Amino acid sequence: MPDHPLRGAYCATLAALVFAFMGVAVRYSSASLPTEMVVFLRNGFGLVFLMPWILRRGFTGLATKRLTAHVLRALSGLAAMYCFFYAIAHLHLGKAVLLNYSSPLFITIIALVWYKEKVSAQVIFALVTGFIGICLILKPDTGILEQAAMVGLLSALLAAIAMVTIRDLSSTEPTTRIVFYFSVTATVISTVPLLWAWQTPAVPVLLAMAGAGLAATAGQLLLTYSYSLAPAPQISPYTYSAVVFAAINGWIFWDERPDAYSVLGAILVITAGIITLQRRTMPRITEPD
Repeated sequence: MPDHPLRGAYCATLAALVFAFMGVAVRYSSASLPTEMVVFLRNGFGLVFLMPWILRRGFTGLATKRLTAHVLRALSGLAAMYCFFYAIAHLHLGKAVLLNYSSPLFITIIALVWYKEKVSAQVIFALVTGFIGICLILKPDTGILEQAAMVGLLSALLAAIAMVTIRDLSSTEPTTRIVFYFSVTATVISTVPLLWAWQTPAVPVLLAMAGAGLAATAGQLLLTYSYSLAPAPQISPYTYSAVVFAAINGWIFWDERPDAYSVLGAILVITAGIITLQRRTMPRITEPD
């Protein structure tokens, strides 16, 4: 299949825009619902909107011999989602998204340990640059190292574990199977906290979370398609536009304005992320939520 980098860039940027608006829906809903409810509704609606895509491809290809790997991917991805949504509820939207998008730095570290990849000077530079950027965003020397910011950073680590697991799964498992097992497992597991965290959502909140589920599914499919149109190093820089879109949404809807340190930190993290993404072949499915 020939490469179509321009079309891939359009799809990746559109996916980033959709993911950013999912963040708006999550932030809005988190004002009246606990994180457990928000995660469940996102997964439940996401599965509903995913089913037509699954049905069109049929259930015959869903049998797997790698159930343990699918469960590990689902658990790490779901844990990342809980942390990410908590961060969205308690931080500026742009900051929460940026911390989550620092996952390529952790992917590099995991790959060094898991796959025994060689460490080049470029990778070391990217890691140092990225973690300097994270320090500028977190500002630990000012005494305002928020718990929510650390949870946001944890979401990046957990997302990195999920993506490395996807990378391993994608050697034998097709996209449909990976997405299906994650969606079903995440939806089932996220029902458990409802035993103590259930709250009946108001209609506007329910509609917002339906939109979040639709946005998450659409963004996931768009991003998957974009990676099929061109090599990952050509596509990955465009995924970071989600950080810009999230910051704009935070400014429009909540009058959130980043300080100079956060802006500089964002530039360093995004630069480092792009460098590390271009140093390896990334999995075809990427999920920052």
